[in-house]
Amino acid sequence: MNDLTALSAASLADLVREKKVTATSVVRDALDRINKLDPSLNCCTTVLSESALSQARAMDARLARGEAVGPLAGVPAVVKNLFDVEGVVTLAGAKLRRTAEPARKDAASVRSLREAGAIIVATTNMDEFAYGFTTENEFFGATRNPRDRERLAGGSSGGSAAAVAAGLAHVGLGSDTNGSIRVPASFSGVFGLKPTFGRLSRAGTAPFVASLDHVGPLARSVEDLALAYDMMQGPDADDPTCTTRMPEFVRASLGESRIRLRVGVLGGWFRWGAEQAALDAVDTAAECLGASRMVELAESHLARAAAFVITAAEGGNIHRENLRRQPGAFDNATRDRLLAGALLPADFVIQAQRFRRRFQKAAEKLFADFDILLAPATPCAALALGQQTLNLGGVEMLARAHIGIYTQPLSFIGLPVIAAPMAKLGALPIGVQIAAAPWAERRAFQAAAQLERAGLAAAPVAA
Repeated sequence: MNDLTALSAASLADLVREKKVTATSVVRDALDRINKLDPSLNCCTTVLSESALSQARAMDARLARGEAVGPLAGVPAVVKNLFDVEGVVTLAGAKLRRTAEPARKDAASVRSLREAGAIIVATTNMDEFAYGFTTENEFFGATRNPRDRERLAGGSSGGSAAAVAAGLAHVGLGSDTNGSIRVPASFSGVFGLKPTFGRLSRAGTAPFVASLDHVGPLARSVEDLALAYDMMQGPDADDPTCTTRMPEFVRASLGESRIRLRVGVLGGWFRWGAEQAALDAVDTAAECLGASRMVELAESHLARAAAFVITAAEGGNIHRENLRRQPGAFDNATRDRLLAGALLPADFVIQAQRFRRRFQKAAEKLFADFDILLAPATPCAALALGQQTLNLGGVEMLARAHIGIYTQPLSFIGLPVIAAPMAKLGALPIGVQIAAAPWAERRAFQAAAQLERAGLAAAPVAA
């Protein structure tokens, strides 16, 4: 590992702006690292060597002319391959999309990162159509966890999470419908943000579940996560769910040492089935943050069931025509669930959406007393590659469907959540969810920063 890989994105961008290193040398280093490590990790589906070096040389030329560049100047970034990247086929993890036309323009989030100076070096592997928690893709292979190559990276944003963990890039873009940023952040040991539903534009992304889809960044430090998040904010007319709410820039608030957060620990559903490592991670974070007591978010089990119904129905509906015409072209692990969803009665979906509002009100009551709620991100540390089941509360369950047992209820109502890697509790990292009230990402960032300053949450380069 060289010195540039170990630097934070913020520090690296400072060096580029100060012309102490060139953007071209930074990108070359990132591409060399991808060429060296990715054959064994399988994070990247398309490496953008030519365009990345072209952008880097253009940035160096601008700096030589004395022009200003953005706060992510020269920072290597990777993008889950369901985001449009100009000139690249948006695969969404699907064999079906291999022959699609290349994207004509960048997705909104990709554009925002580029405008801030980031340089996209690769698109990354994922579960087909984002329907999974493992990034074991039948057509593009499994992404291996850089902290233990015999284990899963998590999913569905596993390629981006593993690439950031391995130092192939400093920032990654992912999407999260039921936990697809937070699960790989936990397994791969990086920081990941699922923002408030509607905070960041989803324009230019392949949809999965329109009423649950979020996009967000992954990074190896809270500051870098905040920097990427700040750059991605703002209303977007191309995404009707992305509101005109004023951006809430968070990076400047990370150093506030006097802030006192009212912290609760979610019990009940969020303790059931968890391995001791997951509980220890939450309890350690709770002690550091001065959590006052354990509380319950009533009917979380029903929230998860309702999220399953909405996910299956909307996902099945989007792909209904291809399911009818060419079912054999789908990943086996995806096809049957999409087919089942396409056949769900409308009554089930309506009831699930009605329950959603009731569950939102229950969460609102908790946030009247707390700024932050803590919960495990995953019930265990990273599973072995190919592992089909896991034990939850003494019951053997299918792993692919149940790794998100604690993430689904929180994304079901669009709460902002940071997954923070508690890296010093065992051989493998495991994440803690730091959930805040809607539009209060700042509080989650402040709590994550406290854990990082205490040395409890950390995301060192893995390889």
